[in-house]
Amino acid sequence: MKIESERLGPHMALFIVNLIYGLNFVIAKDVMPLYILPGGFILLRVLGANILFWSSHAFFPSQRIQKNHWWRFVLGGFFGVAANQLLFFKGLNLTTPIQASIIMVATPVIVLLIGALFAKERLTWLKSLGIIIGASGAVYLIAPHKIGSESFALTGFGNLLVALNAAAYAIYMIIAKPLMQIYKPLFVIKWMFLFGLIFVLPFGLSEFLLIQWDTFPPHIIFKTLYIVIGVTYITYLFNIYALRYLNASAVSIYIYFQPAVAAAHAILAGKDVLTATMLVSCLLICVGVFMVSRNKS
Repeated sequence: MKIESERLGPHMALFIVNLIYGLNFVIAKDVMPLYILPGGFILLRVLGANILFWSSHAFFPSQRIQKNHWWRFVLGGFFGVAANQLLFFKGLNLTTPIQASIIMVATPVIVLLIGALFAKERLTWLKSLGIIIGASGAVYLIAPHKIGSESFALTGFGNLLVALNAAAYAIYMIIAKPLMQIYKPLFVIKWMFLFGLIFVLPFGLSEFLLIQWDTFPPHIIFKTLYIVIGVTYITYLFNIYALRYLNASAVSIYIYFQPAVAAAHAILAGKDVLTATMLVSCLLICVGVFMVSRNKS
């Protein structure tokens, strides 16, 4: 029974994580930038999550960080919290929910590529071809398709930032994975978020101070709480728990689910429309990810 729960638990956690993320693409756009600017929103997320993580861990036994592991906690805070969130929200502020979710599908390809460079994971010809196909889909979506159109140029730049966010998150998963064999997930994530807060503070403080809390209608308060508690606290905690039992590539595969949720939510809410460019890009990226991951259990 314990073996079955250890198999099912991480996969259920990842399903919930990517459902929450999928809805976030539209919800975050409702709050940002009208009520909160991207940098201020990230500081609010990281500050709120720090309070939740450290308060939660107060009920559990603490651990001591080994001297040779501090650099992993610091880099995990930089790539997994600061760079990941700042790039994503800055990018989402410029692009559309569906396009951002499609770009995020490239994460498994990036995980494998970084793993091959630093974690000595072997690249086969099939995986190499998958990386090329997946990358071509991302480039096709990132590149502006109307020369001279300022709005399309901004959308392309926003997609580029989302792609860089995916790369930062891939690096974070590879950095965090070895720590899961030594420390408890909540202990790891609370320290990474503390270092992440230090990195985010200079970029988000000025925009955070501009927030006019008294202008928030009830639905914006609810959506802000959803992002702080759901998209930040719950997703990071569940992701780091799943990473304890599964490899980084397996964890990243669940990101397939996000475009379907984001597209359905965006279209039903009248916030976005599906275009031929998006469909072609999504097809290329999904084919690339399939080729990269097809021999994974």
